[in-house]
Amino acid sequence: MGLDWAEEKVLRGSARVVAGVDEVGRGPLAGPVVAAAVILPVGLEVPQLNDSKKMSPLARARCRDFLLSHAGVRFALGVSSAGEIDQLNIHEATRLAMIRALLALNVEPEFVLVDGRPWKDFPLAHAGVVGGDGKCPSIAAASVLAKCTRDEMMCDLHKKDGRYGFDKHKGYATAGHLAALARYGPGPEHRMSFAPVAQAQVPGGGNTQAVGPLR
Repeated sequence: MGLDWAEEKVLRGSARVVAGVDEVGRGPLAGPVVAAAVILPVGLEVPQLNDSKKMSPLARARCRDFLLSHAGVRFALGVSSAGEIDQLNIHEATRLAMIRALLALNVEPEFVLVDGRPWKDFPLAHAGVVGGDGKCPSIAAASVLAKCTRDEMMCDLHKKDGRYGFDKHKGYATAGHLAALARYGPGPEHRMSFAPVAQAQVPGGGNTQAVGPLR
């Protein structure tokens, strides 16, 4: 049994084509922010669906597979790179990733449900739902697709440069990640505008040449 549709049905009002949008990756020190936009058939029960942060990796993978294989589910992804985050700031880069996901859908939604608070200058009619990834099935589905996609992207980055352990912490500021930053300095996928990364940019503070995974 998935999340209850009662609250989402109220929020959707008379709109028939509604997209849920969520993002993953606002807090990490490295990597992109990834957003997903999902249009679910009303009333669809997605097994094990919940806020992606409350799901195990196996449950997320099974849920993702269900969503991708269901003919009635429409989805798209949007990404803002670490460079864009530095250029725009994380708030605007997140907004951009969400808009990219919505514009990539093969149908324009009449209304959008966004996890969190509503956005200024958003291109589509929308409502912000605080904690929406644990309340609205469409937003929860978006959170799962965004989380799975970003985790895979971070594992791919680890294969290119294994010094920082992106496959383990996905770019978040764990003790191991901070220790690697202090040892090697920032790499090309780090967000230079984030304080712990900026503080690691000291003379002689690290060699940023890419190497393979540490043994």
